[in-house]
Amino acid sequence: MTRPITAGVDGTAESLAALDWAAREAVRRDLPLRVVHAWRYAEALATADRDTQHGWASEGVSAAVRGVRERHPELRVSVDVVEGGAADALAAAAAEAEMLVLGSRGHGPVVGFLLGSVGQQVIAEAARPVVLVRAGDRPTAEAAGRDVVVGQHGGAEDSAGALRFAFETAAARGATVRAVRAWTLPPVFAYSPGSMKLLDDAGGLEPYERQALADALRPWRERFPGVPVAEHVEMGSAGEVLLSVAGRAQLVVVGRRAHRTAVGARIGSVAHGVLHHADCPVAVVPHE
Repeated sequence: MTRPITAGVDGTAESLAALDWAAREAVRRDLPLRVVHAWRYAEALATADRDTQHGWASEGVSAAVRGVRERHPELRVSVDVVEGGAADALAAAAAEAEMLVLGSRGHGPVVGFLLGSVGQQVIAEAARPVVLVRAGDRPTAEAAGRDVVVGQHGGAEDSAGALRFAFETAAARGATVRAVRAWTLPPVFAYSPGSMKLLDDAGGLEPYERQALADALRPWRERFPGVPVAEHVEMGSAGEVLLSVAGRAQLVVVGRRAHRTAVGARIGSVAHGVLHHADCPVAVVPHE
């Protein structure tokens, strides 16, 4: 089954930027584009019945889609105007998509799409990659010379989903994958005789981390031999190291494990930090 690239649209400048980004990516990958808009019937509008309000919602989406079709006449586009909660509708759409693309409002620890309940829930619960795009995103940001940056951690399987997405995206764009692995000094009590031997065999902590990154990349280099790869290993927190190399990125890819709490799902601190502070679009990929 061919999965579409799906864009969630609500009429804001951020969602329209996400729609344009999704359309360009669909053209690159020769995939259809699906546009989803969720709306709720407002009983307070006594002069407008359900059909009328549905018509308003459909009209707003149609105007945005007309522009996409004019810019990309070869693109296959479908539109779904769904009555119901945005989070549920978008999570359901993501399950059927190659990726879900949403708008993000911008920077800062207080203001932002990601801290809203809808964005938080969708990112944490989506079974497929979710890409966040800011209102100021432009096609020129995807120019040659800008890398697809991806974070890698743990063993070879721990970041397989993020690495797969990064290599597929770079292959479609003719870009370089810049794989980033951050490391910190472990507490003394974390050492064991077995781990000490591994470190000794590798020649120390940093060579060990470099070898771990090389091992994780090996199967993807073999699968995508035409994609250039740059490896970046640096001591520091994962979020800070990723952001330090994201200035020349056209996309940053991070993996995520959703954490369940009493107040709902939460994404990890690395994904949360990158989503708030990266200037370019960010893809959050669930672990496989």
